[in-house]
Amino acid sequence: MRPVSVWQWSLWGLLLCLLCSSCLGSPSPSTAPEKRAGSQGLRFRLAGFPRKPFEGRVEIQRAGEWGTICDDDFTLQAAHVLCRELGFTEATGWTHSAKYGPGTGRIWLDNLSCSGTERSVTECASRGWGNSDCTHDEDAGVICKDERLPGFSDSNVIEVEHHLQVEEVRIRPAVGRGRRPLPVTEGLVEVRLPDGWSQVCDKGWSAHNSHVVCGMLGFPSEKRVNVAFYRKLRKRAAKASARRSKPLGRPIIKLKAKPKPRVGRGPIKRVLLLQKVPKDQPPSRLLAQRQQHSFGLHGVACVGTEAHLSLCSLEFYRANDTTRCPGGGPAVVSCVPSPLYAASSGQKKQQSKPQGEARVRLKGGAHPGEGRVEVLKAGTWGTVCDRKWDLQAASVVCRELGFGSAREALSGARMGQGMGAIHLSEVRCSGQEPSLWKCPHRNITAEDCSHSQDAGVRCNLPYTGVETKIRLSGGRSRHEGRVEVQTGGPGSLRWGLICGDDWGTLEAMVACRQLGLGYANHGLQETWYWDSGNITEVVMSGVHCTGTELSLDQCAHHGTHVACKRTGSHFTAGVICSETASDLLLHSALVQETAYIEDRPLHMLYCAAEENCLASSARSANWPYGHRRLLRFSSQIHNLGRADFRPKAGRHSWVWHECHGHYHSMDIFTHYDILTPNGTKVAEGHKASFCLEDTECQEDVSKRYECANFGEQGITVGCWDLYRHDIDCQWIDITDVKPGNYILQVVINPNFEVAESDFTNNAMKCNCKYDGHRIWVHNCHIGDAFSEEANRRFERYPGQTSNQII
Repeated sequence: MRPVSVWQWSLWGLLLCLLCSSCLGSPSPSTAPEKRAGSQGLRFRLAGFPRKPFEGRVEIQRAGEWGTICDDDFTLQAAHVLCRELGFTEATGWTHSAKYGPGTGRIWLDNLSCSGTERSVTECASRGWGNSDCTHDEDAGVICKDERLPGFSDSNVIEVEHHLQVEEVRIRPAVGRGRRPLPVTEGLVEVRLPDGWSQVCDKGWSAHNSHVVCGMLGFPSEKRVNVAFYRKLRKRAAKASARRSKPLGRPIIKLKAKPKPRVGRGPIKRVLLLQKVPKDQPPSRLLAQRQQHSFGLHGVACVGTEAHLSLCSLEFYRANDTTRCPGGGPAVVSCVPSPLYAASSGQKKQQSKPQGEARVRLKGGAHPGEGRVEVLKAGTWGTVCDRKWDLQAASVVCRELGFGSAREALSGARMGQGMGAIHLSEVRCSGQEPSLWKCPHRNITAEDCSHSQDAGVRCNLPYTGVETKIRLSGGRSRHEGRVEVQTGGPGSLRWGLICGDDWGTLEAMVACRQLGLGYANHGLQETWYWDSGNITEVVMSGVHCTGTELSLDQCAHHGTHVACKRTGSHFTAGVICSETASDLLLHSALVQETAYIEDRPLHMLYCAAEENCLASSARSANWPYGHRRLLRFSSQIHNLGRADFRPKAGRHSWVWHECHGHYHSMDIFTHYDILTPNGTKVAEGHKASFCLEDTECQEDVSKRYECANFGEQGITVGCWDLYRHDIDCQWIDITDVKPGNYILQVVINPNFEVAESDFTNNAMKCNCKYDGHRIWVHNCHIGDAFSEEANRRFERYPGQTSNQII
């Protein structure tokens, strides 16, 4: 026998394997977890206390029931997957042993094992849904990076337990094709259903329905529609449609002579081919005429308090309905815009009775119509606790401020924490109230709620189209680049650049807001490194904004005359935008508690003089003899925003000061001034530069910045930088101040070098009485903490009796 070669044995082995596979069946399935297309049917949320909006106990809703995750075998990789499920980019940490408090209900997952790259938690290995040997004392939590995934809806939103059958609502103008000013306030109601846009039958249509539709479109109220006008248009459209359905007959050949022929020539004849046109055809075609048989909805019955049309009772036409809306027509609404948007649409402002000061405002929002809700009580602004906060209460706030109904009701200080009083809790609105103060609520004490539970809103806004008149070019991402604006009228529109002269943070804030990109990290005056487009013409200069405008058109500028100090496209305006920003606040009560006078010898002030921390008269003093009189106090600066406060300049430009032994990261961080009651400055002091670091933080926040060893400088969210009264330059030199009544003013970030979400709270003021020997400081408050009336009273000093301020 010939020996069998190796390759022959391989062939026989392969054949044997195939035969065995066909006889015994397919191989057993892999033990790897089954991959699914996303976490369909699951919902995720963060819960527990105390926490920030991007951290907390992880809870999962499955089969309509909320439950938790056990911390057994939990890792940072699992936290990455869960943070992405929650809409964040990644995790920075995780917690065990129910740090955010024990949950309730089922423990859905135990021994969760993830690699960190899974698209969904359903792709991770575990003991199976609902199979656990843990207790809620082992609930796991995550700490996510406070950066949202693009297009992901926000967390800490008060959910509506209704299925949204109507996805979107819009208004179509009923007549005309011309260019109309935005926003559109009157027209036919159209709803977007899963199969496209449809009209709504007007049978049974009520003012309550219009109120809900206008609220969704960003308008606070509605007004009556001229029904007779629209009925007449429908009749004319019906007649025109009937005429078009008939044969038009033979074309008419008509000869037309030119009225004034040239001398020496006969009349010139033109042959025109005309069609018969009905005489009653309106010059502007009806939208209903162009979109016949497009009804998809009828039987709308709203109470008027709903935040969305889908919360109303709705009846939909079935696909086999042959006749729709017989004898009726498309529903029409007319909305009333607030004065802020009425001015932009070219409408005449309605003459309304002058009202008192607003008692509700929004703070900390990156976009118009969103922010932390603050209310005015007894002349002082305070926040609202999120207990029982819902869409009805949020809609009352939005309409009171001139916006539409609420798109989202936010909890857990999603728009940043406030500082000071919390005025309201357990607000319960029906949605019909004209003001939040008309809703039943409970006054609270400090023990009932904390600022980590501040309520917020996102309101529906009317579409104005301002974002189409501005764009960025040349940047590395859509959040940065050279600013280009559209100018000119219809038929002569063109894009151009903005002169970089005097372009700063406030102007960049308005540009980022108009673009819908949030806040401005930087406003740049030179953009040569973004020179990537073919736009070279400068069309706007002298731009000066207060920071509150909705678009650059509302800012002061040179108009059609462009004048730049530095010409060329290299010196044009640019921005770097961000969805988050810091927000610095001075602890005013500490200033009042620690203020005192010290007479300090000159020989101890050489270092302070080098840093320009003394009055100008100190230069002519008899050094080192004599002294300077200093008003000293402590300042505690909190960062209550949603991003860390960092110096504008990087380490490469920091300056080392040998006297005080640290690097100065900002030229001027704080101004200290003594003013007369009419605002005249009589003495000043400032931190020529600051060493920014985290002195202390909230209980659940870790320090990140310190000045020692050339460390990173800044103030973390939830931390504060404390400058004690006994350090150099923490004073105002009042040697030359005469006895009298004054105002002590402290301004943080006075030159707007670093972007913040709110600059109105950067100033602090106090009343002070100086008799030449002693000083009394009282009534210290943040610049926007009091009502306008209280601020006016602040300027009138009441006097002093028996060393008591009255």
